[in-house]
Amino acid sequence: MNDGDTLRCKDGVKIRLHAVAAREADETCSPGHPCPAASGASATAVLNRLAAGKTLTCEPTGRSYKRITAICRTADGDEINCAMIRSGTTLIWDKFDRQHPLCSR
Repeated sequence: MNDGDTLRCKDGVKIRLHAVAAREADETCSPGHPCPAASGASATAVLNRLAAGKTLTCEPTGRSYKRITAICRTADGDEINCAMIRSGTTLIWDKFDRQHPLCSR
């Protein structure tokens, strides 16, 4: 895991979880971004628990800062983006959720 809203694939590709906002690794929030109360470390730990070592299928939704943005699911069909929001460690980013809603399938 890179942080609480970015995955790094085995091949090095970075995937930004679509419409999910987490604190940065240094515990800051970028101006204009939603800023969750939970720490970046706690969001990273949850994402690690949900995704590490698992095969994910990610549906691209766009690009952000040289990363693919995507909605990712486990082989069991669990949506990682939605699970991160439900964990309470991240916030839904409404501006992007309106384009491709999370937790909808």
